[in-house]
Amino acid sequence: MGSPSTTVVGSHRRKLMSTRSMLLLASSLVLFSWAAVAQQKEIKHVPVKTTSPSSGTEMYNTYCAVCHGKDGKGAGPAAEALKVPPTDLSELSSKNGGKYPSAHVASAIQGDVNLPAHGSKDMPIWGDLFWHMSQGHEGEVQMRIANLNKHIESLQAR
Repeated sequence: MGSPSTTVVGSHRRKLMSTRSMLLLASSLVLFSWAAVAQQKEIKHVPVKTTSPSSGTEMYNTYCAVCHGKDGKGAGPAAEALKVPPTDLSELSSKNGGKYPSAHVASAIQGDVNLPAHGSKDMPIWGDLFWHMSQGHEGEVQMRIANLNKHIESLQAR
């Protein structure tokens, strides 16, 4: 073993090296984090197109078809970008004993139902958006939900 002064110097050197290593590691993490943030694409928020509350077809084509597809089968142009595939809306009746689950669909549109397939609310809560579009007129919000629900019912496989 070395002399006490050599041991102190060696201990000090190890602490200094350890501190340098930690600083190097920390600065590397900061640098790589900054690079990762710089590479993320900016999310462009666009205003929601206002549709007629009386046309379930127009609302579906504007708000739903991009994920669920025009036919409701879950193959819309944005479907591949989702973590969880969109629900096949054309099979809702067949998966419910042949009866269309109107109340459940209305609740899902409103945002009152937590759908496991939607993960952490990947599907927009249309009820909130409809409320803003309707400037808080509850009757118009309910008309939108009812007419959209009727259109989704019309997509059911026969």
